Amino acid sequence: MLFKHPELLWAFFLLLIPILIHLFQLRKFKKTPFTNVKILKKVVAESRRSNTLKKWLLLFTRLLLLSALIVAFAQPFIPGKSALKNNNIVIYLDNSLSMQANMGTGTLLENMVQQLLKSVPPETNFSIFTNDQTFEEVTLADIKNDLLALPYSTNQLQLNDIYIKANTLFPDTPNTQNDLVLISDFQKSILSQTNDSLYNINRYVVQSVPKDLLNIAIDSAFTQTISSENLDLSCFLTSSLKIENTPVSLYNGDNLIAKTSASFNEDLHGEVHFTIPAKEVINGKILISDSGLQYDNQLYFNLNRQEKIKVMSIGETPSDYLERIYTEESFHFSSFSLKALNYSLIASQNLIILNELNTIPLSLQNTLQAFRKAGGHLVIIPNNRADINEYNTFIKTFSNSKFVSSIGEERKVSQISFAHPLFENVFNKEVSNFQYPSVNGYYKTTSSLPKILSYQNGEPFLIGANGLYLFTAPISLENSNFTQSPLIVPTFYNMGMSSLKMPRLYEMVGNKITLDIPISLGKDQILKVSNENQEFIPYQQSYGNKTTLTFDDYPTSAGIYSITHLGKDIKNISFNLPREESKLDYMNNSDLQGNIINNDVSALFQTIQKDNSINELWKWFVILALAFILIEVLIQKYLK
Repeated sequence: MLFKHPELLWAFFLLLIPILIHLFQLRKFKKTPFTNVKILKKVVAESRRSNTLKKWLLLFTRLLLLSALIVAFAQPFIPGKSALKNNNIVIYLDNSLSMQANMGTGTLLENMVQQLLKSVPPETNFSIFTNDQTFEEVTLADIKNDLLALPYSTNQLQLNDIYIKANTLFPDTPNTQNDLVLISDFQKSILSQTNDSLYNINRYVVQSVPKDLLNIAIDSAFTQTISSENLDLSCFLTSSLKIENTPVSLYNGDNLIAKTSASFNEDLHGEVHFTIPAKEVINGKILISDSGLQYDNQLYFNLNRQEKIKVMSIGETPSDYLERIYTEESFHFSSFSLKALNYSLIASQNLIILNELNTIPLSLQNTLQAFRKAGGHLVIIPNNRADINEYNTFIKTFSNSKFVSSIGEERKVSQISFAHPLFENVFNKEVSNFQYPSVNGYYKTTSSLPKILSYQNGEPFLIGANGLYLFTAPISLENSNFTQSPLIVPTFYNMGMSSLKMPRLYEMVGNKITLDIPISLGKDQILKVSNENQEFIPYQQSYGNKTTLTFDDYPTSAGIYSITHLGKDIKNISFNLPREESKLDYMNNSDLQGNIINNDVSALFQTIQKDNSINELWKWFVILALAFILIEVLIQKYLK
């Protein structure tokens, strides 16, 4: 028990006054002679004993009365665990996509917001943050409307990020009580790379999860070519509970073009297939309906008109193998000898192949340097009779690479860098029994560029990165059988495809992606991206033959967006919300760490208020003083 005014306890010394009065009474007794009657002596003796007892009882009653009053004025109290400290409260409110789960009375997020509005005392100052917003030192009245209109976020913070963010919101002051309240459904996906960084902070965990929620999600989709006219659109679905089947609809814009049913296996995975036209522009949407999460019930995708990639070969060596790789369906391929080359066409190309030139004229070098600066991709294949010094002078302008000497020995190309972007998704697994090509001679090369293909002695056959590729040996038939190897097709095909980044069926909101648009912007011209709900200008960089768009923070919502130039639609691109939270895989009590783990916000804040409360006792001592007054009255009246 503590006192608000402990200095008043000095008043206990005043209790000496009634004690002294009682012990040293100033009243004098006078002796009076009386008849010596025995019974009268007995009455007088008994009367004196009764009077003495009454005086002692009155003394103790008055002492206790004064003591109760003194203690009452000193205002005693019993503090809670943290009542004597400055209390700081920080709340993390999860507004991720999985908080859309319907609880009957509303979604998880809506229920948590309502409980906060009912539970947090109106006068309490606190800080609150979500996955994408922060409100510092506010009261409920300040942010009530913001909480009621809180949107769902695609950015799910990891648990370690939540701790780091919370630490920044607590003031660095001594003698404070820091309480962190975590409100979430706590999916296991937030546990990755967790590092508990909370020190001297009380953690209160409120976990709210739906029970037996059936959530069916459209996981992904991709296309495969059936024929030159049709594509097979495959769509994968997942379910959180066992279910036999569910209807799946396919739309082109607002028009329903196909409908089928997805059946689920023992692993709760389903798959459906649609046949769609290969050459038709489709603004597609795959749609299902369920009572679980809503954000994963649709998947947007686009099939745009395929832009042909421009590839040019310059050289005297026959390029029949390139014509077979760069077909008219996806590429516009042209081949020129050095004498017949039209230099004005170079700037409009996406990929240029220097096919075993004996010499590289200075005018061509200057043009290709401008081509590279404008974002063009370049492949250099040397000639076995080339001027090494001239090649090195040219290559030096692009990278720290050079030919050192000519080696006239046969080498087998037997090492493949499977992790290089050029061979990404080409091989299902690393192979060892491959039909490797060979060369009769090559140039010993030093370079900082990563190896793509190498000889058995580790020296590079093909190096390259960021749109620059350099062979260290001629690949014509007189020196190599590489053009007859299975490696020739994926190598040059992917060189061509990577020179112009084409949009995929769809992208995910929040991922950083780049997209090349085959259009050259004029001065002060920009590309805009918009749909019926949102319009923004992405980061863009214009080159001579294309414009590269970068998407990162925008868009923030799923849908089909139009890319426009001067008010004219160029192409569409689709974005979908990430599907990680559709699994509904929640943490259990052993995974959760906190001083108190609860599923009720109201009960939690009652606990916090109890720890911060002060139980005042002065009223009880006033009542006790009144009781002693009553006791004194009774003594005076009934004790004779």
